[in-house]
Amino acid sequence: MTLLPPALPATGSALPPTGSLIPADAPFSAQQEAWLAGFLAGVAAAGRRQGAGSDAPAATIDVLIGTQTGNAELVAEDIVAGARTQGLGGRTAALDDVTPEALAAMSHVIVVTSTYGEGEMPDNAGLFWEALQSDTAPRLEGVRYAVLGLGDRGYDDFCQAAKLIDTRLEQLGATRLHERVDCDVDFEEPAAEWTAAVLERLVAETGATGGAGTGAPVSKAEASAAPARPRSPWNKRTPYPSRLTTNRLLSAPHSAKEIRHYEFDLGDSGITYEAGDALAVVPVNDETLVGELLTYLDAGGDAETAELLRAEREIRTPSKELIADLVERAPTSELASVVAHGDRSDLDSWLWGRDVLDLLRDAGPKAPSLAELLPLLRPLQARQYSISSSPLAHPGSVHLTVASVRYDSGQRTYGGVASTYLADRIGDAATVGVYLQPNASFSVPSDDDSPMIMIGPGTGIAPFRGFLHERAARGASGRNWLFFGDRHRETDFVYEDELTELRRRGTLTELDLAFSRDQAEKVYVQTRMRERSRELYAWLEEGAHVYVCGDASRMAKDVEAALLGVIAEQRGRGDDDAAEYLAALRRAKRYVRDVY
Repeated sequence: MTLLPPALPATGSALPPTGSLIPADAPFSAQQEAWLAGFLAGVAAAGRRQGAGSDAPAATIDVLIGTQTGNAELVAEDIVAGARTQGLGGRTAALDDVTPEALAAMSHVIVVTSTYGEGEMPDNAGLFWEALQSDTAPRLEGVRYAVLGLGDRGYDDFCQAAKLIDTRLEQLGATRLHERVDCDVDFEEPAAEWTAAVLERLVAETGATGGAGTGAPVSKAEASAAPARPRSPWNKRTPYPSRLTTNRLLSAPHSAKEIRHYEFDLGDSGITYEAGDALAVVPVNDETLVGELLTYLDAGGDAETAELLRAEREIRTPSKELIADLVERAPTSELASVVAHGDRSDLDSWLWGRDVLDLLRDAGPKAPSLAELLPLLRPLQARQYSISSSPLAHPGSVHLTVASVRYDSGQRTYGGVASTYLADRIGDAATVGVYLQPNASFSVPSDDDSPMIMIGPGTGIAPFRGFLHERAARGASGRNWLFFGDRHRETDFVYEDELTELRRRGTLTELDLAFSRDQAEKVYVQTRMRERSRELYAWLEEGAHVYVCGDASRMAKDVEAALLGVIAEQRGRGDDDAAEYLAALRRAKRYVRDVY
């Protein structure tokens, strides 16, 4: 999805783009030069529009993507397809592939972005945002833009990345084409409505044909931005009913963890995937929990509502709407007391592990009735898991590596919705609703000679099992290095036999293990990275691609800190140089993460 630079205007038709008329020794401050670069870029864009031939599109729409799971990319592809049917040109690019100077040279920009973690930019937008915030970012008076946010209202920082980018573009002088829309988890309809409104505005402004099916000529740059894979007919609305053929315990029976290996038959679905993609599983709630909830609400015999709660409503994780409602209804409850303190981390800690039934009990007699409760429950969402197989090595099936979530608290036993559904509640004849979630940015290098460094403790090993089998099936010559760990080698070394065989065959060149509880001092994957600092940096210098998969809250941050430490130590040029080195790896798509 690399965005090609704008074509130079025909001789005499317009000024060159982005700063080429500003001599290096011009007496301007950095801020003045940045402003002038943006102004000239706007003039250049206007000249290109005026000088365009009659067979050219009325305008080219640059759709810039910030994505963590691939949803924004799908929406962006729809926007480009819609633009082309309206006589407009369209092309896509990841936000990190666009410099502020390139942005200033664009005429019409649409940003589609999700939000990651606690209000952060997704992995492929961090560098863009850092540059856009800079004091030297160019002015954008020549840019017209619109922003679409994808998110989950269950989080406090709902669509924060989209809000930040929208505000910053306005601050830099860009003109808003259409108001931002922030989409919840069921984003398809509002995104489509927003897209139609934006395209209608663009047609009116640019004088495009506006006729369905007219189709503007597609440039080479636009063609290169076309979807790499056809869309599957199976999605969140119409999941494929797959047969679960394997459910195998990977961890030892006496392990503190329960990690399982699952295999799904793709049958006649036509689903095609790549190593590194994710599979979405459509779960149902535990019937025991449904029964307990209905009994508490004096609705135990309501079969219709029982099925609604089982298959369509989120009853494991309380919604923000439910929390607010309960605080208002029961101001003397424990929940209300925690909320009154105004400390978000305290509230998160109190909510951890509690479900809807717990909160209703906390509210006591002031809890809502069933009829009042139902509108406060969010739709039950599919859970996404990194695929742990390769289509070359495992044709016709998809494998997952999943940790079952189970724990006791007080007088109750709790379980994760999807993980225990897979482990416990699928009969031999039953099928599981699944659909593919492509992840084009997290894939095996196309160059079979490129080295790979994979860092994936716990179930983070999942995609790397697929990567290794993929490379073995392709006969790739590139070296492969895996950092893996968990608590105890005896009980938690999942896929040990497979990794040993891959090592014996030469597919797995290096294997560094970190079992944190097998010695007095805890050892983690980042510990092993630091121990092998010299070799790790040598691989980077030889073109290695670095992949990280697993926990986002701690592991991914600790691994990145270790990687920066390795680079700083080996280069000896300080922390800023190490940060820029890692940023260069990101820009080259050689440092990518699949974290959750």
